[in-house]
Amino acid sequence: MMKAPEERLGSFYLGAEYDLKSGARLEQPVHYDARDLTTHAVCVGMTGSGKTGLCIDLLEEAALDKVPVILVDPKGDMTNLLLQFPNLSPEDFLPWVDQDEARRKGKSPEELAADTASMWKNGLADWGITPDRIRQLKDSAELTIYTPGSDAGIPVNILGSLAAPKLDFTAEAEAIRERIAGTVSALLGLVGIDGDPVKSRESILLSGIFEHFWRAGTDLDLVSLIGSIQNPPMRQVGVFDVNTFYPEKERFELAMTFNALLASPSFQSWLDGEPLDIGTMLYTADAKPRLGIFSLAHLSENERMFFVTLLLENVLTWTRAQQGTSSLRALLYFDEVFGYLPPVSEPPSKRPLMTMLKQARAFGVGCVLVTQNPVDLDYKALTNTGTWFIGKLQAERDKARVLEGLKSAISTAGGSDAGFDFDTVISQLGKRVFLMHNVHEDRPVIFQTRWAMSFLSGPMTRPQIKTLMAGRKNGSTAQSATSSPTPTNGTTSAPTPNAEAELPSGYTAVPPGLDPSIQQLFVPVTVNPVAALARRSGAGASQPLPASAELLYEPALIGCASVDFVDKKRDISRSRQLLLACTDFDVAGNPDWDNSQPVSLTQDELSEQADSKAAGFSALPETLTSARKLSSCNRSFSDWLYRNERMPISIHPATGLFRTEEESKRNFAIRLQQAAREQRDKEVDALEKKYATQLDRIADKIRKEERELAQDEAEHQNRKASELVGIGETLLGFFLGRKSTRGISSAINRRRMTANAKADIEESVETIEELKNQQEEIEAELKEQAAEITARWEHLESALTTEELSPRRSDVVIQIVTTGWLPFWQVTLDQTEGGGTLFLPAYETADAS
Repeated sequence: MMKAPEERLGSFYLGAEYDLKSGARLEQPVHYDARDLTTHAVCVGMTGSGKTGLCIDLLEEAALDKVPVILVDPKGDMTNLLLQFPNLSPEDFLPWVDQDEARRKGKSPEELAADTASMWKNGLADWGITPDRIRQLKDSAELTIYTPGSDAGIPVNILGSLAAPKLDFTAEAEAIRERIAGTVSALLGLVGIDGDPVKSRESILLSGIFEHFWRAGTDLDLVSLIGSIQNPPMRQVGVFDVNTFYPEKERFELAMTFNALLASPSFQSWLDGEPLDIGTMLYTADAKPRLGIFSLAHLSENERMFFVTLLLENVLTWTRAQQGTSSLRALLYFDEVFGYLPPVSEPPSKRPLMTMLKQARAFGVGCVLVTQNPVDLDYKALTNTGTWFIGKLQAERDKARVLEGLKSAISTAGGSDAGFDFDTVISQLGKRVFLMHNVHEDRPVIFQTRWAMSFLSGPMTRPQIKTLMAGRKNGSTAQSATSSPTPTNGTTSAPTPNAEAELPSGYTAVPPGLDPSIQQLFVPVTVNPVAALARRSGAGASQPLPASAELLYEPALIGCASVDFVDKKRDISRSRQLLLACTDFDVAGNPDWDNSQPVSLTQDELSEQADSKAAGFSALPETLTSARKLSSCNRSFSDWLYRNERMPISIHPATGLFRTEEESKRNFAIRLQQAAREQRDKEVDALEKKYATQLDRIADKIRKEERELAQDEAEHQNRKASELVGIGETLLGFFLGRKSTRGISSAINRRRMTANAKADIEESVETIEELKNQQEEIEAELKEQAAEITARWEHLESALTTEELSPRRSDVVIQIVTTGWLPFWQVTLDQTEGGGTLFLPAYETADAS
């Protein structure tokens, strides 16, 4: 039984070393440095080699290290990652055991579930894995199954893949054109057209359309694409006009092909669900890392190629937008790459996948490719991977291909395969036994994979995936009236304002007249009566029905300003646009800016005219009718902003990273996690380097003492044999009558030398024991300091501090302070709701958004 795995920072516990000669597992655990995955990995092995178990182990360790993963799962095996049962109870396993297997074994499903739970519990215990480690795995990352083209899991809306990438076309023209080529090839493949990017008219036309829109930063969708096929936005293709290059009648046929696809009921599932946004799919809304499993087993070959290509293009674009790092930022895992990266043909998926292998390392994104048949994998891809996991292979040609690629990779890395017989070792590999060659390590390792913490039940069906993802889907429920402003001009459910009703006391049908030098500004109506009532009632409450509604305006002092915040040390320069409405004045007519309310508008969005549905206007306070008093309000507004406006900054002192109000908490948390991982790796390197010299020196002394011990033991044995021979000779002389003091003296001398040899042995044993104690003390100290590093970088949010930036006097710029009008609904409730009248805002305040 293995000891509990040592939780090393950024290190993946994959199993234990294995002795092929004895066929036995050794007690030396195998840990893999997460950063080595930035040079990518390939895992090859036939069916039954244990390849899936090894890769599940690898992904579990990535989740424990909080590394997000995009996982392409063509066969449906990797959905097993969601079957994590910390309690290891039979009830957990029961829904997932094979009913047919239970019948074959003559057992009830409950009995098979109990046997399976016991087997999993014992298997994990044999590898030193406790239920607590499974709980830690469940808490470390969120696992989500995406099912593009199906609502079994979380559906994926592909229209986002047609949106213009957020890249500067001038600076990134080559990268954007590569993405266009991949997207066009995928689209044509979906409708059964094999479009050569250079020769195919369809491919060239669509590429030209995409470039036209994306160069302008304009998003595309299938509807606009179909329209652009019929009426292309460009007049020429090369030196020919569009109609000569691709006649209108034939373009219509192409448009009809895509229109049939768009109109197909089965295609509608491709247009629902979460957008294909890699940043969102790698992290949850609260910045928790996610393992996003894209299950494709239900798709046809054309559909798989279409989606995989779009996914890879999006991953590549996201990768290029990241900052460089040497630490592992994210993983792209491809469970069965057969057909997507072939050695000869050029499917749409090949180019972005090869580009990832060549470029992703610089951005800390690792690729893991898995296949049964290495002969079906492009040779250049094999030589671009730094780590090889090689399991049992079925055919000699597979072994030959692996050996060829492996030796080339070793040579490219500047290494040598001398002294290691890869051919013989690969031939002897058994189930769950793998050869790992890592260009970052000194020697290859033969190891047995550890027991997976996830239950490996086999490929999941769509109903099973639906069960796992129940409650996780966003759905297409109607948007709550409280979630966003609802303009009155587009809402049929809003009651018609009662223009003929008698005005309330104190209101006039027209605004009061003012000095022409005073500009009146009207806050626009953005909330209808129904939405205003819903907002007042709150989510989940019963919604009262308005019988009628009148639009009334209340006066307010409107102040518009910009406030700049500058911190040269942190290179911060931010400008905040403010619009405040003040309705409280003291006895002297001075505004109470402390009780003003922010409005979610800019000065340009205010109107100089009242809404056409306005029924009445309230009386103006004296301050709002005097140009002189408004001028003094301008100064008081500036003073108030200077004293009260602050920009809070969340700061992580150890990394120096900070978050301003413009950055979401989620994005900052993701940035902070990556910076912490980089700093953690740096500290680990320094710590290991600090202790490496001491440990190496002690290890050398131990080896030297062990050699001396072996020599002393051999000397001791020789002395004992010599002493026995001498005693025999002395006894023989005694019996033969040859008495000699020289014989007795020699015997005494030999006895003394034997005793000395034994003393040397005891001294060597004591020295070795002392050195090993020193070694254990240093290793314990190393482990203790590693634990301190873990604790220091584990809970980053607790170390955050807050500072506030203050504006300078010159940073406060008043744009306007003038008389304004705020719209309100006077809503009369239906008698069935108890009647009554309510006065509700018809505009959006900043703190209500």
